[in-house]
Amino acid sequence: MQTKGIWLAGVLVVLFLAAVPDTSRGITVPDTVILNTQSKLYEPFTFNHAKHIQLTKECSNCHHHTTGTLVQDPNCVRCHRNSSETQEVSCKGCHQTDSFSATAMHEKDPKTYHKDKPSLKAAMHRNCLGCHENMKGPMGCQDCHQRTKEGDAFYYSGAYAPKNKPSKGEHNGH
Repeated sequence: MQTKGIWLAGVLVVLFLAAVPDTSRGITVPDTVILNTQSKLYEPFTFNHAKHIQLTKECSNCHHHTTGTLVQDPNCVRCHRNSSETQEVSCKGCHQTDSFSATAMHEKDPKTYHKDKPSLKAAMHRNCLGCHENMKGPMGCQDCHQRTKEGDAFYYSGAYAPKNKPSKGEHNGH
């Protein structure tokens, strides 16, 4: 009888630990993260993860479907209402750098919603800019990441290029 009690207590401890958030169980989250490492037009930049955690206090705002929060997007809920959280919490864990590459197009199944899952760039910009607009954060491209020389050459070429180079701090609508 005592063995059953110990076994039951062990099961209860395991269930309790499964319900405790990762950060409370000593799983570390980085204070900073280097983002935009794949871009040719903009420099990588250091994202202040700790500051954003303090501001939002809700990991699932950015890391949807990865931090134990139930899926809330109505398009995702259709199939993922009972899905468990994923192990990969980075954006690039689900969103591809180039959603129109041959590999990405080959992986797309026309019967699934994932055919219009945003690229990594689009996913990050939707999350970042949407939140920055609501919280009155920086909105200019170079407020977060500086253009490379290749980026400048691209930006100042073509039919839609600005007529004059902007002075420091201006963005000329880009």
